[in-house]
Amino acid sequence: MDWIERYLTELNDRNLYRERVLRKDLIDLCSNDYLGLRNHPQVVEEARKVLEEEGLGSGASQLVSGWTEHHRELEEVLARLKGTPSCVLFGSGYLANIGTIPALAGEGDLILSDQLNHASIIDACRLSRAKTIVYRHRDYDHLKDILRKERENYTKVLIVTDSLFSMDGDVADLATIIELSEEFETMVYIDDAHATGTLGKGKGSLEHFGITFRENIIIMGTLSKAIGAYGAFICGTEKLTEYLINTARSLIFTTSLPPPVCAGARRAVELILENPGWCDELRDLSEHTAKILKVLPAEVIYSGTPIIPIVIGEESKALSLEVNLRSKGYLVKAIRYPTVEKGRARLRLTVSLRYSRKTYEDFAEVLEGILSGM
Repeated sequence: MDWIERYLTELNDRNLYRERVLRKDLIDLCSNDYLGLRNHPQVVEEARKVLEEEGLGSGASQLVSGWTEHHRELEEVLARLKGTPSCVLFGSGYLANIGTIPALAGEGDLILSDQLNHASIIDACRLSRAKTIVYRHRDYDHLKDILRKERENYTKVLIVTDSLFSMDGDVADLATIIELSEEFETMVYIDDAHATGTLGKGKGSLEHFGITFRENIIIMGTLSKAIGAYGAFICGTEKLTEYLINTARSLIFTTSLPPPVCAGARRAVELILENPGWCDELRDLSEHTAKILKVLPAEVIYSGTPIIPIVIGEESKALSLEVNLRSKGYLVKAIRYPTVEKGRARLRLTVSLRYSRKTYEDFAEVLEGILSGM
């Protein structure tokens, strides 16, 4: 097993070695808890009550005995959030993608995938055995050219995109994508993981663009970002969810989510529906944070979302900044290749309502001091 040590040494030499960092006693400015719901008193109380009633785990997969009233109620409120007829739960966003995409497209079908889609989408496309063509990031002329050339050769075609891209913070033009899907008669798979709770009034990317759900749209979302819990879901037509319950291997052969998690997540979704102004507050805080960061001697990318990358470039410099910031009490991880392209290492700052303007102002001052000394 010496090859493992050699591999890890090589990663370290290239400044690509990764390690876990305890969050304890650090100001966490890189989590995806955009609305600060993971420890909201009402969310915690709902989870606590069900923990005492049901115990910790679900005990089985959804198709055995692991589907409870708490799972059903969560699916119902998620369908309401997304404006769809139906919803089905998965264990995580990764499991939702690798289970659903191969169920929708297989050998002999075509998938068109955005260049910067999440790793779980990339893996799902590979697992599907469908022909996969990657179109340039947010280049919809390129997507249309591919459709013109390839559409007639396939019965089923699936366009797959993140809605809010997790490393750059930019947003897919869903209006154009859906227009193309109608022109070329394709399915559209939207990974709404980071958009749920942050775009529109909290309902996600379709609300952001003013798009009404239609049957060729499949929406994946996670419970682990703005909802503040754990797990994922697929929203769509009733026939779609029935189909996935019968075909998605990562649903069929996985123990279902713990009931206390479902109860807490349900209350979190209800709070998002009850408080549409939270997204406006989050956008205001994100805009203010981006404005104060723009004065830094670094490339700060702001696309109107709570994900604000601070591009440093060199992997070693990004790592050094992470360590320096940690010594000052801030947790902001250095994101490096292969998550982002080589030479584009960055600090991925995320804005959350759990913190005040002053928190981000103080952080910007500390970061400026570190950068000026490098």
